[in-house]
Amino acid sequence: MTIAVKLMVLLFLLFDTTLKLTVKHPAAEDQPTYTLLYPTFLGNKQRTFYGIGVPDTLGLVWKVFVGCGETRVGRDTLLWCGTGWPGQPTLFEERGENYVIIGCLDHNLRKLDAETGKEVWRYTFDDVIKGTATLLFNRDNLEQRVLILQGSRRGFKKSHYSNIVPSFRAIEVNGEELWRLNIKRTYSYSRDVDASAMVLDSLVFLGAENGVLYIIDPAPEKAGKKAGAVQPKVLKQIQLFNNNDIKKHEGNLVIEASPVLCQNRIYIAAGSGHVYGVSLETYTIDWDFYIGSDLDGTITVTQDSCLLVPIEKQYIEDNGGVLKLDPSRDPDEAVVWYFPTGNVEFAGWEGGVIGSVSTQDSLAAFRAIDGYLYVVNHYVVDTTISATINEKSYPAPLVLAAMHCGPSISTPLLIDDKIITAGYDNKLKVFKINRLVDKIEITPVDSFMAHGAFESTPLVWHDRIYIGCRDGYFYCLGKK
Repeated sequence: MTIAVKLMVLLFLLFDTTLKLTVKHPAAEDQPTYTLLYPTFLGNKQRTFYGIGVPDTLGLVWKVFVGCGETRVGRDTLLWCGTGWPGQPTLFEERGENYVIIGCLDHNLRKLDAETGKEVWRYTFDDVIKGTATLLFNRDNLEQRVLILQGSRRGFKKSHYSNIVPSFRAIEVNGEELWRLNIKRTYSYSRDVDASAMVLDSLVFLGAENGVLYIIDPAPEKAGKKAGAVQPKVLKQIQLFNNNDIKKHEGNLVIEASPVLCQNRIYIAAGSGHVYGVSLETYTIDWDFYIGSDLDGTITVTQDSCLLVPIEKQYIEDNGGVLKLDPSRDPDEAVVWYFPTGNVEFAGWEGGVIGSVSTQDSLAAFRAIDGYLYVVNHYVVDTTISATINEKSYPAPLVLAAMHCGPSISTPLLIDDKIITAGYDNKLKVFKINRLVDKIEITPVDSFMAHGAFESTPLVWHDRIYIGCRDGYFYCLGKK
């Protein structure tokens, strides 16, 4: 990496802390002007931007039926409806109008008018879409404008042994396909893509369910024909598992979490049980914290440059929960605290936290399989409580509130003095936070009940909440 490129990366790191992420495209005046309002899962590279303008009421503004799609799990053919996990919409502005991009379980990626719900176009994948898109500008070619990077499951009519499984694609903002990436077969039992890509220094970092972190040049003009498909230029592939992981997890080496940026590394949680740090200078692994469980949720970066890691209870004797890690320390000394959640089995999970943790200043909020919404002070540890993981005891964070809302894998959002959360009780709820001396009170503001479970994470934007549901609908809620 040249000195000039290093300086550009450093400047990017210094200034990538703003809440509202808006970027104007350097297009000619006669071309449409775009602003990326909410371009990726949990808003930014630290996964800490959750939207603006929480509505006080959750009236139904509009809803769109997005239908159902077939997919295969093992030897079974299943019909999934609506939107899945993590399933958060993205948002951009085009000529003064806002548009939502959402991937649905009927195999279709959709562009919807954010004001009316009217469908502008749809692009069909080979299988159900669960993950959140990432939007970016293709700065090498002004004619391409905005690119939409989206993953899907491997393909309804494809097997794990198919030569080509193009489950990650770049779609132009008008719905035209630009390229597709073959997710190669590895020791992992999956070739899906549920994670969101991260864009840094005009490169794309993507964790795929084959256990590989891809570094990609997304420019369509650099793509080329390979194995019968137009594929992007792949700069590097980093395997995020080892031989011991293969034996222990028996193929469950999938990466479902999205990468995050913290200081001079990219961090990602892998299904092999590791939290990996990848150097921005060498693009090699130079930090490895081993947990051993299946890690599903995306890491969140705190204001003190630490990592909040959701932990599912699988492959470990201890409880699942949330770890706070300080990556400036050696991995053996990185644990700041550990918060265990209850061992409650639900829908195939044994417990723990599947979604991500949201943060706001000292607060951290998360939903667990045990049915609780937890809010903790991630800066303060409670020395009277200790928790064990991997045969080591650690302090726990100061618990400010715990409210039973039912199991959830959706990420709750902390915005201003509100918590927005949804789950398997079929409800989306808004709570108000009242801060006291050593705790907080959570009081209900309003709720909306659908006809199916919420697995997806909502998007909040100017008195509107956008969220898909397993009942087959995509909803816009708020003030009418």
